[in-house]
Amino acid sequence: MNTDSIADYLTRVRNAIKANHRVVEIPASNLKKEITKVLFDKGYITNYKFEDSNVQGVIKIALKYHPITKVPAIRTLTRVSKPGLRKYAGVETMPRVLNGLGIAVLSTSKGVMTDKEAKNLNVGGEVLCYVY
Repeated sequence: MNTDSIADYLTRVRNAIKANHRVVEIPASNLKKEITKVLFDKGYITNYKFEDSNVQGVIKIALKYHPITKVPAIRTLTRVSKPGLRKYAGVETMPRVLNGLGIAVLSTSKGVMTDKEAKNLNVGGEVLCYVY
């Protein structure tokens, strides 16, 4: 039994990038699907597909690499809020990742979004992870 499914999600993506895989399969949940949509919208992954083959379902993520240098688009995935210590950020205390070049993925009352979108909507929430 995995207690932190978001950390498992990030670790699977991180390991697939280090092994230069093109596609990674992850057990699905609604929160993981929303994080995947945010990563796709911000250009960190090439494509994704939700498959409901079994009870839980699977997310297939096509990872993005530079066509010539083969450098991955995602350099770092860091889990911020853990089950043992939740981290929340208000509009005033919103984290800046890599001085604005990266994104922080937040779970807010208006859904899962980036730090910039949350600041525009004037909402705070739980900081799930940093991506850059």
